[in-house]
This record gives sequence, structure tokens and C-alpha cells, in this order.
Amino acid sequence: MAKSTPVKKAWRSLTWLGVIIVGLIALNSAGVLTGGGSWAPKLALDLEGGTQIILAPKLESGQSVSQEQLNQAVSIIRQRIDSAGVSEAEINTQGGQNIVVSIPGIPDDATINRIESSAKLEFRPVLVAAAPSAASVGGAGTSSATPSPTVDPNLSSTPTAVPTNGSDLSYVTPALQARYDAFDCSKIDTSNVAPAKEPLVTCESDGSVKYILGPVEVSGQNVSNATNGQKTTQSGATTGEWVVNIAFDGTGTTDFATVSTRLSGLTGVQNQFAIVLDGKVISAPRTLAVITDGNAQISGNFTQASSKTLADQLKFGALPISFTVQSQDTISATLGSTQLASGLIAGLIGLILVVLYSLVQYRLLGLVTVASLTVAALITYLLITILSWRQGYRLSLAGVAGLIVAIGITADSFIVYFERVRDELRDGRGLESAVEAGWKRALRTVLASDAVNFLAAGVLFIVAVGNVKGFALTLGLTTIVDVAVVMLFTHPMLQLLAQTRFFNEGHRFSGLDPRALGATYRGRAKFAPSPQLPSGKLASASREAAKRQTIAERKAAELVGSSTDRSTDGKDS
Repeated sequence: MAKSTPVKKAWRSLTWLGVIIVGLIALNSAGVLTGGGSWAPKLALDLEGGTQIILAPKLESGQSVSQEQLNQAVSIIRQRIDSAGVSEAEINTQGGQNIVVSIPGIPDDATINRIESSAKLEFRPVLVAAAPSAASVGGAGTSSATPSPTVDPNLSSTPTAVPTNGSDLSYVTPALQARYDAFDCSKIDTSNVAPAKEPLVTCESDGSVKYILGPVEVSGQNVSNATNGQKTTQSGATTGEWVVNIAFDGTGTTDFATVSTRLSGLTGVQNQFAIVLDGKVISAPRTLAVITDGNAQISGNFTQASSKTLADQLKFGALPISFTVQSQDTISATLGSTQLASGLIAGLIGLILVVLYSLVQYRLLGLVTVASLTVAALITYLLITILSWRQGYRLSLAGVAGLIVAIGITADSFIVYFERVRDELRDGRGLESAVEAGWKRALRTVLASDAVNFLAAGVLFIVAVGNVKGFALTLGLTTIVDVAVVMLFTHPMLQLLAQTRFFNEGHRFSGLDPRALGATYRGRAKFAPSPQLPSGKLASASREAAKRQTIAERKAAELVGSSTDRSTDGKDS
């Protein structure tokens, strides 16, 4: 005998649900096997502890840091950490001088670099460039370090003539030349800073070239956007070389056009415009044309990861001042396992109460609620573990609270559906027909309710920071899971149960017994009471059915009643 259409649809939905669950398990298994994943979600700072990094500003002589600069730096560092996929981090100021960054777990070197790197981008003209000489060959043929020359403090540091522009070689004083000769590229770090109006001695980031650079002519703060991508030719083909594309704002566009106009007329190393990031030259391209549209491209020895890191740093803004790591310590959990256990116990109590209510109210039909909650919990757990190793998500106590709230949201969807099916049974429908009709009515309500929950979670995620984001994420995630479980599991299960004799014939423990539900509603305020019920229960059931009438049905009942009264009066006369 061929299966009915509802049964086919039910098995099809359950099959898709099985595919989704198997796919999630396979994806997480792949992460575990490759070494990046885990079967347990990562915990946030309040539950696991992590690493605390204190950043101290690197100030030039006489410079001080303002609260506005610190607040701007906190905002930029938070954006950098979020873009790296690290969640539940805490960034605060300390003593009006330092910035304290607390990160769950043990951060990798790339994350540390994102935090401490100032991404202080400067564009300086090249005055002098040459290959450094940091080693010589000894008599035995072995390499030995060349003694670092000392700089005579009596050498003049005043230009012989006032420089007319940033490319003027008058900037190269005897003292600056001596400092250039003594500069060791192997010891350069991000502390290599110089005032914007003074020349800078530095090296290529890989130590291959040593430079004397002129003053800053375009600031990194004038970069309005930055993206990474592969370099393309004029025909649109990619070369495979990763580059960073930057766009300047109005001021940057004007300054860059002025500098490129001057440099394009120079020759030799003075034709180069060095791009300096945190005191190191990352690229010093030749100026082959005047750039007036404010769009430039940084090329160098970039990989996809390093080009994205630089683009993110520039896009989110350069820090107003440079920082150095003052200390890096391991910190314990701010809440710990006791609070986590308390949260899980609270969730378990809520789950038990929902299960007991479902079994009391819906008899064995309540087992569908239990099974649906189990499926929803499995899918949610798999999604959280995948997000942990794919996106760096960490579960905080606020996130656990979002999961507990989701129990009620999910159970509410089942209750709406079951009550709609019961209403159809009161209307005199058979169980199979009641399941389909009730589903059409319940689906609109479930989608409307979940849409409101998801909208609230989305707004909260956008405007909130810190742990509140974790609550919003789990709330939004479980809302989506709720819709999927109701459509792919709960409804198909009722379609299949409607085919069984136990539920179809309305066993008194099924939760779908028409006699236990009261009067059988026939429409237009007419009720067909069940003769098997006592008169007291019939009256109660009739009142319950009357309460469920719509306004239109009540008006129709009043019209029927009034026409019946007029007919009776006519016969009496």
C-alpha cells in the first residue's frame, strides 16, 4: 500500500534533518582530526580564565597621553580582536595611562601582534638607501659580527640649509649620516619612532635595505579604507601576488597627489616613496606616475593572512599613539566552575519543569516535546563547538543564560502547535486532518514569534559589547534552531504519529482524545456534545468552546439566534 502524501513529506523532512545533523558531526570531526577543533566548546574569560596583557604607551620626549587617545585606542584594539575571531575579550584603561587587554585562553602570536601593533602608517620620501653591512667574514672563513660604530655626539645635527621639501637632501646632516652608518637592521623594533617633521633612519622589514627617510608627508590617519586581494593585470588576470589596496580621504588624496607629482620628476632612490609601518619600511615603491584619485596599492612579500592583517589594521584605523607590551600574565577565571555548574543546574531545573508540564498537559504527546528539545540541544551544541574552532567563539555565563532562555522559546513553539491541533479536533476534524490544518495555523504564529526574538537578538548583538554579545548570539542561534526543529522534526513526527492507532483513535493517554478535550465544535456556534460525558463536564466544555469563538462566529451565532426568535414569534401569532 502506497504511503500517503503527509507521510512522504514527514520522512523527507526527517531525512533532511538527519543530513544536517550528520553534516555538522562530520564538520566537527574534521576539525578534531585536523587538530583545530574539539568536541567541547571553548569557554570565555569568566569561566576559564585567560591572558592579561598590559599595554604601555611609547611617548616621545615631552609627550603625554590623553583620555581621548586612550578611548580611541581601546575602540580600535577591540575591533582588531573581534576581526581576528576572538570573542568575549575585555579591553579597559588603567590609571589613565595604560590599556589592559584580557583574552580567553592563550592567544597566539598573530593575536598578540594585532593587539600591540600600532599600525602607525606613514608615507615618507626616501633620501638615502643602501644594503646594510652587518657582518664580515673572519680569517677562518667564519662569519662574525662587525663591531657597531659609535656616533660622535659633537657632530652637527643642524641642516646647512633650510630644506625646501621632504625630498631635500639638506636633511642629511653629519650626525644623521653617522647614525645611519651605525644603525643595525637586525635590532630594529617598533620602538624605532621619530617625530613626524624629522627624518627617520630605518630598514626594510626583512632587513635587506637601510634607509634615511624624509619627514612624514602623508599620514596613515588619512586612509579611509583598506582591503586585501590579489594583484591584477590590465587585462583583469590575477598574478597570484597578494597586495593591500588603500583609499585616501580628501586630505590624503590631495597630499598624495602633491608628493607623487614631485617624486615622479626625481631619479634614483629619491624617486621612491617609503611606506612605513611601526617604524619599519614595508615597501618603498618607485613613483612612476602622478596619483590623483587617492587610490594606491601596497605590494611586498605578503601572504593572504598577512595582507588581511595589515588591511584590517589600516581599515580600523591607526592607533593615535604607539604601545609596547608592559606585561603578559595568566589570569584565573573571574567566575569559575562553581558559577558554571550553578547555571547548568538552573537550566536543568527549567528543562525538567518543561518536561513535567508537557507530560501532564499532553500525556504521551509530551514525549514529542522531549524529543524535540533533545534534537534542538544536539544541533545547538554542535553549532557552538563548530563556532568555537572556526570563528573563535567562546561560551560565557551570559551565553549559557541565552541557552536556558531558549528552552522556554522552543517549548512555546510546540505548545502553540499542539493547541492548534487540539482546536481542530474540537472542530470535529479527524487527527490527520487536524494535524495538517493546525500546522498551517501554528506555523504563522511560530514564525512571527521567532522573528521578534531574532530581531531582538540581532539588535542586542549589534549595539552591545562584551558578554552581552554572547547572550545575544546564543539567543539568535537557538531561535533559528527552533524554527528548523519545529519544521523538520516536530511536525513530521506528528504526521507519523497520526497514522498510528494509539493516537488516531484518541487513546486517553495520547493527549489527543476528542472526548477529553470537551465538546466537538461544529462551526457557527453549534456544538455536538459527546454523550459519554457527564452533564457538568459538558457544560464546562461548551463554555470553553464558546470562549474560542472568533468575533465573526459570535456575530453569526447572534444572527441565527435572532432569526430563530422571529420565526418562533411568527408561529405564535
